[in-house]
Amino acid sequence: MLKLLSNARVFAPEDLGIRHLLVGGGRILGLSGRKEDLLSARVTEYDLDGQRLIPGFIDGHAHVTGGGGESGFKTRVPPVPLGHFTAAGVTSVVGVLGTDDTTRDTRSLLAQVRALREEGLGAWCHTGGYHVPPVTLTGSVRDDIVFLDPVIGVGELAISDHRSSQPTLSEFLRIASDAHVAGMISGKAGILHLHLGDGERGMDLIRRALAESELPARVFNPTHINRRKGLFEEAMQLAKRGCTVDITAFPVAEDEDAWAADVALGMYLDAGMPAERITISSDGGGCLPVFNEQGEMLHMDIGRPASLYETLRDLLNKDRPLESVLPAFTSNVAKILRFHDRGRIREGLAADLIVLDSDHGIRDVMVAGIWHVQRGKQQVFGQFEKQQ
Repeated sequence: MLKLLSNARVFAPEDLGIRHLLVGGGRILGLSGRKEDLLSARVTEYDLDGQRLIPGFIDGHAHVTGGGGESGFKTRVPPVPLGHFTAAGVTSVVGVLGTDDTTRDTRSLLAQVRALREEGLGAWCHTGGYHVPPVTLTGSVRDDIVFLDPVIGVGELAISDHRSSQPTLSEFLRIASDAHVAGMISGKAGILHLHLGDGERGMDLIRRALAESELPARVFNPTHINRRKGLFEEAMQLAKRGCTVDITAFPVAEDEDAWAADVALGMYLDAGMPAERITISSDGGGCLPVFNEQGEMLHMDIGRPASLYETLRDLLNKDRPLESVLPAFTSNVAKILRFHDRGRIREGLAADLIVLDSDHGIRDVMVAGIWHVQRGKQQVFGQFEKQQ
């Protein structure tokens, strides 16, 4: 059955005003200012009555298998269920391995990505994890990206962190080169997605790689850039050089040497940085640990996909224009990941959509033309989720 989403104020992410969308076969089939152009006998109409319609969020960094494990097996976080993503407006996700790429590996990550796909979510992953050499399925970073459909890059490789392999510049460049060439062969993102820790070296390894190789800046994609204020300043300079940098939507205490995600995005845009080179991810399912000076974990929290939506809500509550902040959650992510059919509202693109209510809350979520959330109620559940 075709669906007609009428009278929506569309942010694509630019403000198109009131439009009507025809959806079928998981795609946006028509976009018009005249509803009559899209009507047919087989259409079911959903009148959005002027509510804002935006592209679904693309979460470029989530631990879909669960993260953690830094303080024993009991600290391994369980996999993130489908509804945790869709209730938060996430219609596409990229899974990563973190510290524990030993008890979890590329096989288990691929299996969870395929499970999410079977449940209707757009899902991909990176090969490798924190450590060198990267864990792979085929034995080669390049082959994983070229021959395994869901694998689009390498990550999250850890640098400036006591949990990393302390990679040398030579090792770092070899992995980045393999990712880049594999992306060229396969048409995928081919990026090196980089976990940044609290170490004093910060992004020095990235700067050295740019200075001492021919690799393009887009290959290097650092995340957690707001975890330290000094690191954020480094990231803005890398954005000027062509890197796309990623803010993490994690909780930040008032006295912490870090920037909350909404504050960081506002500062980045206000500073006149390249608007297309900033993204926001959730770190959903990931462990958010606090360590002492000996590297022992004192306590931990868990990242939540909902932090993406909460960040957007906080930005809108501060009167940030929706069209200026929305790309960091949608079109900018699609660009760096080379997801050509999502992140925008256009004819022929995936029908991944969110309806926002007047309080900036998520009212409805559509994934590939299917309503997963309607009027705030979950409609589609994962295999092991309890239906309400």
